[in-house]
Amino acid sequence: MMYNVSLIRMFFLSGLSETVNYRFTLFSVTLLYYCLILLVNISLIVIIILDKNLHEPMYILLCTFCMNGLYGTTGFYPKFLWDLLSPVHVISYSGCLVQALVMYSFACSDLSILAVMAYDRYVAICQPLVYHSVMSKQRLIKLVCFSWITPLCVIGTNIFLTSRLKLCSPYIAKLFCVNWIIVKLACYSAETTVNNIVAIMTIIIYVFHGVFIVWSYMYLIKTCVNSKENRAKFMQTCVPHLISLITFLVTILIDIMLIRYDSKGLPQPLQNFIAVEFLVIPPLLNPLIYGFKLSKIRNRILFVSVKFE
Repeated sequence: MMYNVSLIRMFFLSGLSETVNYRFTLFSVTLLYYCLILLVNISLIVIIILDKNLHEPMYILLCTFCMNGLYGTTGFYPKFLWDLLSPVHVISYSGCLVQALVMYSFACSDLSILAVMAYDRYVAICQPLVYHSVMSKQRLIKLVCFSWITPLCVIGTNIFLTSRLKLCSPYIAKLFCVNWIIVKLACYSAETTVNNIVAIMTIIIYVFHGVFIVWSYMYLIKTCVNSKENRAKFMQTCVPHLISLITFLVTILIDIMLIRYDSKGLPQPLQNFIAVEFLVIPPLLNPLIYGFKLSKIRNRILFVSVKFE
C-alpha cells in the first residue's frame, strides 16, 4: 500500500521494540540522568550569570554552551521518557519535524560555539594586547547570535525541504526523529535530489567549522610550546575545549555514519546507544569538565558549597 504525505499524520518509532522487559529500569535511570544534566547545566549557568567576575567572553560562551545543551536535551529526553511508559511509540508529523530541527540545530550550534571558543582562545593567547578590543561586547553578541541563528536557518532549510516530500511509510526505526531517515521514506528518490545537495552543503559548512577549530589549536600549540606562561594558559583554558571538541566530534561522526550507511547488521540496542551518544555524553560531560578545570568556576562552586554548609 502506498502512503501519501497528506495521509501520514503520525510516525511510529520502533527503536524501543526490544526493550519491553527493561522499560521501568530504563525509565528510572534515564530520568535520573536527565535530572543530573539539568542540575549541572543550570548550576553553571546561574553561577556565571550571578557572579560579575565571570562576565568575560570565555565564561559567557560557556554559559551559551550550557544553554544549548539544555535546548538539545529537551528535544529528546521528555519524549523518550514518555515513550518508555507508553505501549505505543508515536509522534505527530509536525512534532517529528520539530524534534529533528531541535536536535540537529543543537548539534550544529555546539560545533559553532566550539569554533567561537577556539577563536576566543586564539585571540587571548596569541594576541593578548588586543584581546579586549577584538572580543568586545558587541562582537561577542554577534558571535553568540551566529552560533544560534545560523544552525537554525541551515537545519530549518533541510527540514523545510523534507516537509515537501511525499512519504511512503510512517515507520522510523529509531528512538527519535532524524531528518535523513525521513528523507529516505520518500516515495520517489528523484524528489530527494535537492535534499541531498543541501545536506551535503550543510556537512561542508560544519566540516569547515571543524577545520577552523583544528587550525586554531595547531596555531595555539605552536605559540604555547616555547612559553611557560602560555603553556599554563593553554592547559587551563584550552584543554577543556579540546576534550569537549573530541567528545562531540566522535559521537556525532559515529551517528552520521550510522544514519548514512546501512546499520541493519547491528543489534537494535547498540544502534540506539550510538544514536543517542551526542545527547548523552556531551551535555553532562562538558559542564563537569569546565566546572572542575576552570579555576574561577571551581572556586565559585567551592565557595557556594562552603557557604551552604
